[in-house]
Amino acid sequence: MPAKKYLTWAAVAFVAFYVFNQPQGAARSVQTAADGLASAADSLTTFVTSLG
Repeated sequence: MPAKKYLTWAAVAFVAFYVFNQPQGAARSVQTAADGLASAADSLTTFVTSLG
C-alpha cells in the first residue's frame, strides 16, 4: 500500500505545482470540468423529466 500513498502525494504535488505555475491554465481546467458537470446534470434532469 505504500505505493498508493506515494502516488497520491505525487499527484497532489503535481496539482499544486501546476496551480502555482499556471494559474490561468488551472482555472481554465476547473471551469471546463465545472461546465462538463453542469452539462451532465442538465442532461440527467432532462432525461428524468421526460420519464414522467
